[in-house]
Amino acid sequence: MNAEVFYYYGGSLPLYLEKFGKLLKTKDLLFYKILEKIRPTNFKPEELAFIRSLKKNKIQLIFAQYGPVGNRLAKISKYLDIPLITHFHGYDASVYSAIEECHNYSEAFNYSTFVVAVSIAMKQNLLRLGCPDEKLIYSTYGPNESFINLVPKFTDDTFIAIGRFVEKKAPYYTILAFSKVLDKFPNAKLVIGGDGNLFEVCKNLVYYLKLENNVFLPGVLSKEDFVGYLENSLAFVQHSITAINGDQEGTPVAILEASAAGLPIIATFHAGIPDVIINEKTGLLINEHDVDAMAQKMIMLLQNKEYAIQLGKKGKENIKSNFSQERHLKILNDLVDKAIETA
Repeated sequence: MNAEVFYYYGGSLPLYLEKFGKLLKTKDLLFYKILEKIRPTNFKPEELAFIRSLKKNKIQLIFAQYGPVGNRLAKISKYLDIPLITHFHGYDASVYSAIEECHNYSEAFNYSTFVVAVSIAMKQNLLRLGCPDEKLIYSTYGPNESFINLVPKFTDDTFIAIGRFVEKKAPYYTILAFSKVLDKFPNAKLVIGGDGNLFEVCKNLVYYLKLENNVFLPGVLSKEDFVGYLENSLAFVQHSITAINGDQEGTPVAILEASAAGLPIIATFHAGIPDVIINEKTGLLINEHDVDAMAQKMIMLLQNKEYAIQLGKKGKENIKSNFSQERHLKILNDLVDKAIETA
């Protein structure tokens, strides 16, 4: 696809354009209010500014990242008679309040040429919400190609995790599981990189369980630090669950990156994880909330590092063959071409 891409951002209704700045300038606000009175369109000034920018830049298609954006922009796409593709990622297809606020995404489903889901479970959720099957495309993103080139050394008895400290990632379950591992392997280590509203809770849990010499919460990791841990750790761990508000993962990028790097994955049967991690072949999967099972899988790899190495090698092959970034981008580019051609 040879096209010029304009990146609009700032909410479900984009308020800014990259390299341009704010779409609705203060000096133009009165102009849009007067224009709406003279020629009513039922659009707010912010929407009129966005429409004006789309026209000025001769936009042929809107690619909406996240369901609420697609739902909000369906009306504008229809008004301008340009195609729309809506790409769901995770919370937008699962959080009850987000779905309710967007009226089950009826506007996005009705007008979008294609709707992209990043996991098989998400595709099923969107079907239940009313998305036409013929519009739904399943394609999960791929990791940065640089992770494929990593070669883990498996030198340390360390488990690495990275991600936001939020309810659906349940980092406290990972800590509780690891605390049971220390009964048999007192020198093992767990590193969880990231930040979020549960960070202090997890910090306190580590302190309460007296795990300060084994569990490390360094905050947000740079890519370089993450790569260093991937090269030296035994496995990547993540205990994803469905949160009380319905929030679920899409397909966790960190899991794709770690598997591409050649580390075995210990995670849960949750959302898109079993789409990309083959249980007992490229990783070990457990049921949500099963802390004891997660501890057992960690112990299994500590007892048999050769098994960990084999899981990691097959994981790298799986990601490289089936979930490359190049493959995903080609699918999206083809969808854009088809949407424009059939408009």
